[in-house]
Amino acid sequence: MNFLKRSLNILLIEDHFIEVVKFKKTVSYSEVKHNVTEAQDADAAFKILEDKNNLPDLILLDLNMPKMSGIEFLAILKKDENLRHIPTVILTTSDNQKDLEECFRIGVSGYILKPLKYKDYEAKIEAVLKYWSLNELKKY
Repeated sequence: MNFLKRSLNILLIEDHFIEVVKFKKTVSYSEVKHNVTEAQDADAAFKILEDKNNLPDLILLDLNMPKMSGIEFLAILKKDENLRHIPTVILTTSDNQKDLEECFRIGVSGYILKPLKYKDYEAKIEAVLKYWSLNELKKY
């Protein structure tokens, strides 16, 4: 069955260049062309999110970042009236149960462990993008 999927505006918050390249490579194989904006840290992400007329449909967030952790970023994001509606999915290597519980307590939409094998990574990212491109997302 072929469902109509829509293109997503994605904000990828990731400080490792290799992970950004891997993500963009995976997205380029998607049957739906998504727009990816990158931020290397929380400060850069908040700068991008200042443009209320161009908010992302989905935020993909690494937990382990310089300056401010992904959990700290998530907490600030979810307290902001204008930003809290944006689905935010954690992409991380941390299988720490406390991190997982804290992220869901704050209001994360998903928590995805980055697998070591690229094919497994690709399958997970494709599933995440397919899921969110089928969802009805709030627009402003």
